[in-house]
Amino acid sequence: MSDAIRLLDIRADALSSDEVLAAVSDPTAGGTALFIGTVRNHDQSKPVDRLSYEAHPDALKQLQLVAERICADPAVTALAAVHRIGDLKIGDAAVIVAVAASHREVAFAACRRLIDDLKSEVPIWKHQHFADGASEWVGAH
Repeated sequence: MSDAIRLLDIRADALSSDEVLAAVSDPTAGGTALFIGTVRNHDQSKPVDRLSYEAHPDALKQLQLVAERICADPAVTALAAVHRIGDLKIGDAAVIVAVAASHREVAFAACRRLIDDLKSEVPIWKHQHFADGASEWVGAH
């Protein structure tokens, strides 16, 4: 595992941006980028009441592979990613990722790659519950 990977987790407890930022704090970094994905109250114009997330047993291993790929860039000095599972309400943080790097451009680009690759490759599924009583699964790989 890369020394730049400071925090990776998939958990049922509430997520903390302070924890993630502290994890990537690095005196060699010239920039830090942070992304917080939150539960919104709609999807495609349909009102959403709540979400629940489930993760495959290998999800953390897949997250590790994504993180290692991002940290292969020597300009990335620190990386953290946490994703929530279980029941979430509107406004809750569902995912928080951060990257510290030598320069802001690298931090922004690596953070964007991290969240995009996490969403497309890590087997975590979202179950949306709509105001009309309908529901749907999103993100099944």
